[in-house]
Amino acid sequence: MHKWTPRTGLIVLFSLLATPALCAAIPETDWKFSFGNAPAPSPAEGVTHVSADAAYDKSTGYGFEPGASLTPSGPFITSKKPFYFSAALPEGNYNVTLTLGNPDAPAAITVKAELRRLMLESIRTTPDKPVTRTITVNIRTPEYEGGKVHLKPREVSTEILDWDEKLTLEINGTNPGVSSIEITKVDCPTVYILGDSTVCDQPAEPYNSWGQMLTRFLKPGVAVSNQAESGESLKSSKGAHRFDKVLSEIKAGDYLFIQYGHNDMKEKNDTGLASYTSIYKKLIEGAKAKGATPVVVTSMNRKSFDKDGHITNSFINANGDYIDGARRIAREEDVPLIDLNEMSRTLYEAIGPEHIQPLFANSHEGTHHSNYGSYEMAKCIVLGIQRDKLDLARFIADDWTGFDPAKPDPIDGFDVPVSPVSSTTKPLGN
Repeated sequence: MHKWTPRTGLIVLFSLLATPALCAAIPETDWKFSFGNAPAPSPAEGVTHVSADAAYDKSTGYGFEPGASLTPSGPFITSKKPFYFSAALPEGNYNVTLTLGNPDAPAAITVKAELRRLMLESIRTTPDKPVTRTITVNIRTPEYEGGKVHLKPREVSTEILDWDEKLTLEINGTNPGVSSIEITKVDCPTVYILGDSTVCDQPAEPYNSWGQMLTRFLKPGVAVSNQAESGESLKSSKGAHRFDKVLSEIKAGDYLFIQYGHNDMKEKNDTGLASYTSIYKKLIEGAKAKGATPVVVTSMNRKSFDKDGHITNSFINANGDYIDGARRIAREEDVPLIDLNEMSRTLYEAIGPEHIQPLFANSHEGTHHSNYGSYEMAKCIVLGIQRDKLDLARFIADDWTGFDPAKPDPIDGFDVPVSPVSSTTKPLGN
């Protein structure tokens, strides 16, 4: 397994997009790629053929990332391990249509985008039946009109895929293969996310967050722009101009999911909760002013069981209760609330202290989740979207069958393949 360190350079991940009716195509921002054996002398107009040895090159603007071991087979590129493909694109939302399969063997293909955002899960194909799917993906840069996000060192090293000049796709699973990729820039609704390490796109295994799993449960036609970051509080995110970046782009019909608390409660000052409330409300007001829908998300619980197997509230300090503070903000500002704190309490207690550890990244963790844990948290978020009757609910994936936090999915049925990049570096914050 590849290890990520700041010296290893870029990691590659794939960003996939959809062609929903609600997405309007933007001219002259298209890529059409074909793979496999060399095409006929007169390839289809506008189609770029990519050979198995085509490494990503800024001069061409496309190619496979380092580490790929690829075999052309008919009109497909196939592999025995995950591989990554990138295409240089301006910031924005994109529809990506992929034809997936393997002409030599049955396949179960999972596609992730950028920093391990789960887009397509276990797409099953047979040698004579490839599958074509579309997804919608957001890519971004630090710049915005009038300024630039102050990125942390990790954001320009291990997390660069969330901020660079290209869309990167990870083709993973059993016998992964792809025949074609079509990319079109679109104008469609966007779900913006702001928060901390329990929400952001985590760059490496075994860490994962619900923000990078939410994409799996949404249909084409809506993009997710996860601008949360490890170690952040409302105050530090505001200071880094993350709010300015989001509010410069957000528009009517968009959503802003806000989840802070883990790091805010640890700030040492006498006005912690008052400052938290003030900054939170101004962020909500900014989103409302642009015609967007702000959604307050309470922080999920830490692994904090008492002797009777009940979760204790670890978000109380001398200034007050940050979970009740978030709930109060939602009431006072009359905005939707997704009570992830309550749902995670139900889920954790249903599993119990003796069996809870698989939800978390490793045996030392009680805050940051594994792929399985973040998958369950994302399901709680989707349940909240339904309960709040948000218009966003019309974008919930067709295979969604509902979720009860009191009856979590058994871990032995969870099979989202891990990404090739792993790290022993713990995310910032706790």
